Amino acid sequence: MGKPTGFMEFQRLSEAYEPVEARLKHYKEFVGHLSDADAKTQGARCMDCGIPFCNNGCPVNNIIPDWNDLVYRGNWEEAIAVLHSTNNFPEFTGRICPAPCEAACTLGINEAPVGIKSIEHAIIDKAWENGWVKPQPATTKSGKKVAVVGGGPAGLAAAQQLARAGHDVTVFEKNDRVGGLLRYGIPDFKLEKGLIDRRVEQMQAEGVTFRTKTIVGTKTLPAGIVNDATTVISAEQLSKDFDAVILTGGSEVPRDLPVPGRELKGVHYALEFLIPQNKEVAGDGKNPIRADGKHVVVIGGGDTGSDCVGTSNRHGAASITQFEVMPKPPVEENKALSWPYWPLKLRTSSSHDEGCTRDFAVSTKELVSDGNGNVKALKAVRVEWKDGKMVEVAGSEFEIPADLVLLAMGFTNPVAGLLEAFGVDKDARGNAKATTDGNGCYATNVPKVFAAGDVRRGQSLVVWAIREGRQAAREVDVFLTGASVLPR
Repeated sequence: MGKPTGFMEFQRLSEAYEPVEARLKHYKEFVGHLSDADAKTQGARCMDCGIPFCNNGCPVNNIIPDWNDLVYRGNWEEAIAVLHSTNNFPEFTGRICPAPCEAACTLGINEAPVGIKSIEHAIIDKAWENGWVKPQPATTKSGKKVAVVGGGPAGLAAAQQLARAGHDVTVFEKNDRVGGLLRYGIPDFKLEKGLIDRRVEQMQAEGVTFRTKTIVGTKTLPAGIVNDATTVISAEQLSKDFDAVILTGGSEVPRDLPVPGRELKGVHYALEFLIPQNKEVAGDGKNPIRADGKHVVVIGGGDTGSDCVGTSNRHGAASITQFEVMPKPPVEENKALSWPYWPLKLRTSSSHDEGCTRDFAVSTKELVSDGNGNVKALKAVRVEWKDGKMVEVAGSEFEIPADLVLLAMGFTNPVAGLLEAFGVDKDARGNAKATTDGNGCYATNVPKVFAAGDVRRGQSLVVWAIREGRQAAREVDVFLTGASVLPR
């Protein structure tokens, strides 16, 4: 693929980042896509490896060598057709996916892997710029109605596929805008929301109806979940009005930190901080939680924690410390042990580069009050992991200032009330119980009710949500019509 000797001639080229001092002044994207010439050169690095492990490393099984070769040869319009054949929303994954495909790249065994994500980013941006992304309405209608509960990436992918198959699709979203965590969990500096808006417009032109501020099945939600709904629809009503229902509500219940002082003011779940900030950027009013001039402590070392770091930097925090309870990973992975799988290694995000102190193997013991109900400090202890168990290191206790503490420790399960409203069986982790292979996959125990994305698999990547949404759409199509031409 590409130029036969390209992987020996050309080095990996990263996308250009706006300088830190400039990008901290705004919330816009600061990563530019490759030029046509640079993308061609990077496509040339795709080697004729025989077995493209990148295809299986990618959850949606993108046909990566093919579009790398097409970009190398300048066939951009054909490249976007190949890319869209497996991925409904490459402008999302080309920006925020961690790129497990690159970890599986054969060239990556002993060299820098092909810059697959940057080429994907360049393809889809060029496609939008040239007007190649157009609505694809169905030529014939099935007469069947499908409800999709949840407007995140899994729900959007399922809805688009089913609309193109000729079904009448309605997406129900409890928040005031569609997108799920794409919209409100991920900051604009990583994913500008106009990218979501233009996809929504495309889907509306394809016949998808969106009902926002509408919650299904339950009025009450656990702490830490934002809810803009003004309308409640019962599960019974939805089942009555539609021929099939797909639950794609995500895994929204945040993991809490049960330590003394948790009730203090200034201690928040990460999304209680990030969602209002995204709404502020959208023009909906000021974020009530501010990091300006404060000592910020982020508990949790994943992507959500990184987003808290980047947002706090833009507020002008006095200091930012990020704690992770697990040991510090190695700077470089052991490729002989990990390839072609996702490796354990230290990952530094653009937000970390903007300013942050990171500390590993740290467990929070107490949040300290200032005497007026506000958090002023955090007490912690260093830990070791022995035989799979966390053990505190004697004499390692310490205390740091903390005016704002953000809990970014992941999500435990979907909202139980949604599943219980439909009577859907749950697995041991509280997720909707449904298989992903064989006859009747993605179907729950309840007739004509399906589940896909994080509501079924637990918290995961956007690219996994897109995969499950697409696959569930095919199963629903088979359920409604007896056959399907939708890809799996």
